[in-house]
Amino acid sequence: MNMHGFIEVRNARENNLKGISLNVPKRKLTVFTGVSGSGKSSLVFDTIAAESQRLLNETFTVFIQNFLPRYAQPDADALHNLSATIVIDQKPLGGNSRSTAGTVTDIYAVLRRLYARLGHPFIGQAQMFSFNAPQGMCLACEGLGQVSTLDLNVLIDREKSLNEGAIQFPTFAVGSWPWNIFACSGFFDTDKKLRDYTADEWDKLVDGTDAKVKLTSAAGTVNATYEGLIPKFKRLYLSKNTDQMASHLRTALEKIVTYAPCAVCQGTRLNQAALSCLIKGKNIAECAAMEVSELVKFIRAIDEPTFAPLVSTLVARLDSLVDIGLGYLSLNRETSTLSGGESQRVKMVRHLGSSLTDMTYVFDEPSAGLHPHDVHRLNELLQQLRDKGNSVLVVEHDPAIIAIADHIVDMGPGAGRYGGEIVYEGDLAGLQAADTLTGKHLNNYQPIKTNPRSSTSTLAIEHATLHNLHDVSVSLPKGVLTVVTGVAGSGKSSLIQEVLPQRYPQVVAIDQGVIRGSKRSNLATYTGMLDVIRKHFATENRVSASLFSANSKGACPECQGLGLIYTDLAFMDPMISTCEACGGKRFTNEVLAYTLRGKSISDVLEMSVVEAKEFFTDPSLTKMLTALNDVGLGYITLWQPLSTLSGGERQRLKLAIELGNTAQIYVFDEPTAGLHMHDVDNLIALLDRLVDNGSTVIVIEHNLAIIARADWIIELGPGAGHNGGQIVFEGTVAQLLSDTHSLTGHYLRHHHSASPQRLTARP
Repeated sequence: MNMHGFIEVRNARENNLKGISLNVPKRKLTVFTGVSGSGKSSLVFDTIAAESQRLLNETFTVFIQNFLPRYAQPDADALHNLSATIVIDQKPLGGNSRSTAGTVTDIYAVLRRLYARLGHPFIGQAQMFSFNAPQGMCLACEGLGQVSTLDLNVLIDREKSLNEGAIQFPTFAVGSWPWNIFACSGFFDTDKKLRDYTADEWDKLVDGTDAKVKLTSAAGTVNATYEGLIPKFKRLYLSKNTDQMASHLRTALEKIVTYAPCAVCQGTRLNQAALSCLIKGKNIAECAAMEVSELVKFIRAIDEPTFAPLVSTLVARLDSLVDIGLGYLSLNRETSTLSGGESQRVKMVRHLGSSLTDMTYVFDEPSAGLHPHDVHRLNELLQQLRDKGNSVLVVEHDPAIIAIADHIVDMGPGAGRYGGEIVYEGDLAGLQAADTLTGKHLNNYQPIKTNPRSSTSTLAIEHATLHNLHDVSVSLPKGVLTVVTGVAGSGKSSLIQEVLPQRYPQVVAIDQGVIRGSKRSNLATYTGMLDVIRKHFATENRVSASLFSANSKGACPECQGLGLIYTDLAFMDPMISTCEACGGKRFTNEVLAYTLRGKSISDVLEMSVVEAKEFFTDPSLTKMLTALNDVGLGYITLWQPLSTLSGGERQRLKLAIELGNTAQIYVFDEPTAGLHMHDVDNLIALLDRLVDNGSTVIVIEHNLAIIARADWIIELGPGAGHNGGQIVFEGTVAQLLSDTHSLTGHYLRHHHSASPQRLTARP
């Protein structure tokens, strides 16, 4: 056997891996599956991909390495025959309002070149069509497409003086540094009510710029630049991405700032010269606003032999977006508004046209957010990457993707310390016969619900027209489990996540959004368990509870209780390394000497939820730990930072906190994201528990097991974008099965009558 044809892993021990060894075939499509927390990511991302990227970075000079991400050497005896690895994960693309689907895929750059060469009248080079360049941007909004307006009546209380806190914003509190610049400028009587200011004083307070003032502090006299409130706010807040601000600042800002489309460019971001240049009667902003599926038709119709290569390049890239199920996007869609699944598929587009081969591509659940109807296109793209001579490694639970694998690695048998082993390796037929959780679930499906709950009242939505919704009126039954489904881009999120909460503010959204907090936020702090744990340690050792807070005097002075050292690299991601002083334990040696039943505070916080559930007897702790375990988070440690959780894990954490509540209206956004088929069964039981407690549960979902157990189904479609936005089905699961026009009904019928190989069959 030619071992160069395999990626060799020997005795991998990263995280919960129990010294596993395997050979991953190169230039093949290998799927890694298993329950959540079984070790899939530890093997694929933290071992194989991390070592490949570490070795690749070592080929650069030390100077260049200082600007690259740092990867620790994985805990394994050896890894051989690695190739350059590209990780295509679900981390949001993020970016600020200048980053769009067009810019991040470089498609807009190609479109700009086309307009620069073919557009009439000719106005200059491609930069003339860039809203991120001075030559092309609208100067009124600086290429953002919207303008912000400060509501001074909310920001300033004219009935107060500066000394009384007239500036009503957290960072301008009396005594703060920004406040001192105003108070010590010499321009104002700090005891004078703002209502009594002269016109000159008011102008100075609001619009003044470029004055130099001297501030006196304990360290001596400091020179500072004076700015009025409006220019200071524009510089400090309005020019930055609000998602990156602390939550209290973002909330305060929302009260005083309103946003509106730029009146000069009408939200197009471009100046009038760029907008005057046309191809077939359309300017570049109109093209960027079109759905990609429509834009590709427009570009394909351009019959100019001189520019044929440029047109074909643009068509190929647009076709890639359509093929990957994103034809409903427009090039001007801001990347910060894309879901994790959409972000991953946008990243995939960048690599489809690459001429590189013998690469290793690593995917993290690429089926996330895809209706079964769209999975076949994803499968074709994964196979396309493989057929170019690349190794494709996919972490996935979807049976339809498992079915196309050349090789399957099933991890388990359980999660956390109960996982970390390879329980099966081989082909699909062997997995179906294997005695593993995955093998058992490939052919065992949730039964169709034949006795759905009934409802006596509804949540009515009438004439909804947001985004692509076509005058939608629908009634959502209360007190039951409703699943809202439909292809990606059909309007599900617009209807349920935006319109519904507008009409019914009492709706509780349990989504996959980032949980606000600092880098110190973790599972124990978010759930409130840490306060109880600290009290137990304090009582046992007869010392102050504050000693056991990593944010207080018990914290390691070197890392301030973070356990990690963050080195700011300015324009790069920070470099993160384990604190050498405490070894990552966060506390001083004095604090670590105090124990509770033989365990230090660090030992306890390093426990997984399952381990902590066995260790503690306090009812308040065991109740929360049981809820966390019930939602499938038993493998997560108590002090795992919230910033490291996946979207699905964040959603399940929010669910755990809600499990004891009653009579709520809950909206879930694809709660099966990241869940193995076995865990999906448990999730269904939890959703039923919420309904049985008197709550209304509405789930946006594509998973056929969840759909099969719903009391009521609403399907949007029939297509995506402007081809969607309509109700194509309302009724019970039994009625859905007999509806020959429903895409979801087609796949549900196949799901209960076909092998996994046939689940990708198109209707």
